[in-house]
Amino acid sequence: MRAPGLEPARGRLLVATPLLREPTFARTVVVLLEHDPDEGSFGVVLNRPLDVDGADVLPDVAPLLTPPDTLFQGGPVSPTTAVALGLLTPAATNTAPATADESGWAPVTGPLVTVDLDHDADALAGALRALRVFVGYAGWAAGQLDGEIEEGAWFVVDGLPLDPFGADPGRLWSAVLRRQGWPLAAVAVAPIDPGLN
Repeated sequence: MRAPGLEPARGRLLVATPLLREPTFARTVVVLLEHDPDEGSFGVVLNRPLDVDGADVLPDVAPLLTPPDTLFQGGPVSPTTAVALGLLTPAATNTAPATADESGWAPVTGPLVTVDLDHDADALAGALRALRVFVGYAGWAAGQLDGEIEEGAWFVVDGLPLDPFGADPGRLWSAVLRRQGWPLAAVAVAPIDPGLN
């Protein structure tokens, strides 16, 4: 049974429903960075901080990291790949770059961008007001995500620009659900094991 919500699209959030109990994705919030029903989808889990100090791994961009300045578990695919998300300053949002190679970032939606961590850190500092780095990502083959949504594993909702950069990522799942209104807001207080209700 399809969960209530929107159609998946770049920049929207996938919020795990209580039916999704598999530990990798239970109570996660994923921002979609690409979605194509014929090609597949990928995104990063926003609410799984790791006990790894970003300064130890990425000293050049450490001053730009948004607290908590740890790395985050972005998903089970390609665990040696880093995916960085940034939030542009208003000035940078209104200035379209010639190319992502020149700017160091590529748009996702609105001020949310993916960031090239090999780009000049000083140039990035002038364009970003938030930065978070994710290790690995979540990926779906063509049609797979649509099937999971149809089965009721994910709610699809609009995201807010600050969702990937919250100071308390452990509360993101319930916070996103609460702001959706009825009936999704009621899910925010559902027990992890409905049998305990």
